[in-house]
Amino acid sequence: MAAAPADGGRGGVSLCFATASGVKALALSAFTLAWTHSVAKVEWQEDWRVTPAGLELVQARIKGTGPGMEPPPEARLVDGWFQWRPQRPPMNEVVLGNSGAAGEWRLCHDGKCRTLSEIVGHPIGANVTTMSICEQQEK
Repeated sequence: MAAAPADGGRGGVSLCFATASGVKALALSAFTLAWTHSVAKVEWQEDWRVTPAGLELVQARIKGTGPGMEPPPEARLVDGWFQWRPQRPPMNEVVLGNSGAAGEWRLCHDGKCRTLSEIVGHPIGANVTTMSICEQQEK
């Protein structure tokens, strides 16, 4: 799973995850968000960049199709994945819900994937996690 190209740490921002129990920051500039659709059990992946302007969705991929989750017309089938480049401005935050029906969101970076529970250090359960940029603290 390849994350979007990193920007070499420029920009002075990192990725924050806010849960009911607090905030966890990760110093990274690009990552892949992966999950399994709760009904169709189809794998989805999105490549993101963490920029001073917000979270930028670079590319999206889906391993198959199902009701209500069809890839857009511009998607192309590459190595078994429908993939496309969403055209949207950077977002200040992305809210991740967790129904518990399909496993957890996974964040992949530098060839390793971890669940949100592993990242924040406690079980997420069926709660909301907000993903956003956060300013890096000077030491």
